[in-house]
Amino acid sequence: MSTLPAPHTGHLPTTDGDNGFKAVQQKLTALARTLDSSVLELEQLHLRMKANARRSEQAARDIAAADVDPTFVEMQNAVSLALGGAEIAARRLGESAREVSSLAHETQATHTRLYQGLDDIRSSRRERTPKPGFFAR
Repeated sequence: MSTLPAPHTGHLPTTDGDNGFKAVQQKLTALARTLDSSVLELEQLHLRMKANARRSEQAARDIAAADVDPTFVEMQNAVSLALGGAEIAARRLGESAREVSSLAHETQATHTRLYQGLDDIRSSRRERTPKPGFFAR
């Protein structure tokens, strides 16, 4: 059977309190990139689990054909079923990660569309901009 994948080494964006346009764009980019990477890793995991489940099922048939104690056949079948269930869970998790990744990309594009013009104006001025809520008093 194959080895388990190495832990994910990507870093999710932090919530450092900086909610400026560029900082939010960087966080959304990092989130989308991490999710894209996770989707690929989960797809690989799914395929390995599926292959291992098939191998385990074949091993159960081979054990049964070798006329070994039925207890071992049952144990191998239980392993095969567990791997099959894990394969389904990995596939579903990959589908969820793909959906969230897509939403992160959409959110980044929407954020750009809504706020980039304002950021361009604010960034090109020499005068400081009042804090949000200043004019509401």
